[in-house]
This record gives sequence, C-alpha cells and structure tokens, in this order.
Amino acid sequence: MAERLKGKVALISGGARGQGAVEGKLFAREGAKVVLGDVLEEEGRRTAEEIRAAGGEAVFVTLDVTKADDWQRAVDTAVSTYGKLDILVNNAGILQMEGLEDITPETWDRVMAVNATGVWLGMKAAVPALRRAGGGSIINISSISGLIGTGMQTAYQASKGAVRIMTKTAAMQYAKEGIRVNSVHPGPIDTPMTTGLDREVWQMFLRSVPLKRAGTPEDVAYGVLYLASDESSFVTGAELVIDGGYTAQ
Repeated sequence: MAERLKGKVALISGGARGQGAVEGKLFAREGAKVVLGDVLEEEGRRTAEEIRAAGGEAVFVTLDVTKADDWQRAVDTAVSTYGKLDILVNNAGILQMEGLEDITPETWDRVMAVNATGVWLGMKAAVPALRRAGGGSIINISSISGLIGTGMQTAYQASKGAVRIMTKTAAMQYAKEGIRVNSVHPGPIDTPMTTGLDREVWQMFLRSVPLKRAGTPEDVAYGVLYLASDESSFVTGAELVIDGGYTAQ
C-alpha cells in the first residue's frame, strides 16, 4: 500500500459505483480511510466491503446529496468513525441531454438539485469539520460541459458551470484557513452514467477527442488523488481538465 494519503480521512459522494467507487478504492490503497456516500445502498456497501477485503478502511453511509441532513450525517459518520475529516470529493451527479426548449422544469430542477445544490450542501457540511482538522482539500467534480457549450445538455451544463465558479468562490473564502477547493473537468469517460448514451452520439464525441479514446475512471481518479494529497498544497481555485485534449482544440 502506498502512502500519498496516509493518515487522511476522505468522504466521497456518489461513491457506490463508477467514478466514485474507483476514487474510493484508489484513496484507500494510498492510505486514506474512506467514507462512501450514495443513494445506492447495496452497491455502496459492496464497494466498502471490497475496499476492506483488499486491506483498506472504508464505511458506507446513505447519502442523498440534495438533503442537508444526509450530508451532516455523512460528515458526522466520518468524524465519529475515524476521528476527523480531511478530504471531501463532491462526485455525485446525474446526466441530462435535452436542449433548452425540450427540457422540462422538473428535469431542470432535479439536475440542478443534484449537480449544483448538492455540491454546495456538501461543502457547507464539510467545512466545519475540515476547519477542526486544521485544513483540508475539497474536490468538486465538474465537467468540460462546465467550460464549453455543446448545443444540448442545457441543465447539465448550467449545473457544471455553477460547480466551476462555486469552487473558485469557496477557494477564495477558505484559503486563509488552509482549506483548498479545486474542480475537476472530465471529458468523455466510460462510466455507468455514460453507458446509457446513444452510441452514435457517443462515437461522434470520441472521434473529436485528440487522443482518440474515452477516458477511464482511473484517468480521473489519479487527478483527484493529486488534488486530495499534500502534493497539491499550493493549488486552490484551479480547474484540472482531464479530457484527452478535447477542449484544447
């Protein structure tokens, strides 16, 4: 087991499967004690058990990121189980594809609630615990859809753009307390969230990626690991783009 996160405690939302589960397993291999939060209870408990079976430390907590009480319970679980909280990864999110005229108010509200409000509630709940720990790192998972327009995904792009600027605002507010806040902007990544996309649209997207492939959850997780670790101690308010060169065009 490596030690890039030795002695640290991390809370990861959306940690049951996909990107969040990969982050949790990597964090544990690097020495962190991990709290996985998700609404997918069976999958979340299984992921936590897989981490423990591999020699790591992990627990699962039910977490609906749109509910402040769930967030507080998740933070309290980290502190009561492992004594503190050093890292928050706001990973949970949902995808939406409709354009401006086709999206319904109900879908708009749901996407914004999970992808944007959920990030705010997570930071709001975690900051007091990070402060008590003497500082820490918050990593908010945005998207390249928070940086550029696509002509569709209206609510998704609005939510991810909100995550981007919310990250910068929080970074400025809490820098003096040693709490770093950064955003990660993945491009097309093979995860359970993207497998439901129309395959023709997906392949068209991939053809526009200079590296000519989809990213893996591990590609993103190693970037998140860097931002969570003390190796990035002089990095806050930054945007880490992991997109195979898509936005460099």
